[in-house]
Amino acid sequence: MPKAVVKLPNGTVVEIEGSPEEVQRLLAFYGLPTPLAKKTKATKSSTGAAAPVAEGSKDAPTPQDLATLINLVRTSDEAEAIETNILDRTSEVNRVLLPLYVAHKHMNDAFGLTTVEIAAITTDLGIRVFRQNVLRALTGSGARYVVGDRVRKPGQATRYKFNRRGLKYMNQVLEGESRAE
Repeated sequence: MPKAVVKLPNGTVVEIEGSPEEVQRLLAFYGLPTPLAKKTKATKSSTGAAAPVAEGSKDAPTPQDLATLINLVRTSDEAEAIETNILDRTSEVNRVLLPLYVAHKHMNDAFGLTTVEIAAITTDLGIRVFRQNVLRALTGSGARYVVGDRVRKPGQATRYKFNRRGLKYMNQVLEGESRAE
């Protein structure tokens, strides 16, 4: 029997053992592309059968995830505090940390974000921060609030996530207690 491992948009990993039709139905139910639609590579399962795993899916958000993140910034319970304490102020570090904070707090830290994705999110929020400035903020004064998934190398995207100190800092910013950096 074929065996497949699927990572759902919310980060849940589902292992399926069944006919190809059952796998197709499950993928269609969650609105995921079929294994034939993406490049796949085979991995060995515990039974020795090859299971399709999407390439590059490790902690990579989909465009739907990014749209959900942007909507959460605008519609969450903290939307007013976000607007007054981050969006209406000039702190570039706080603006860069905002998408990471929302991904961590409201999306259960499901994925990390690259500098390109953070720049696109800030543009969609109306507070454009260029990619180079995002990188400067994350490697400069914002470095103590984030952790990268790998050592930075030219040509390789590093995915950043919030750490414990970053969560504490952003909670202070949203309460209006912290000074802008």
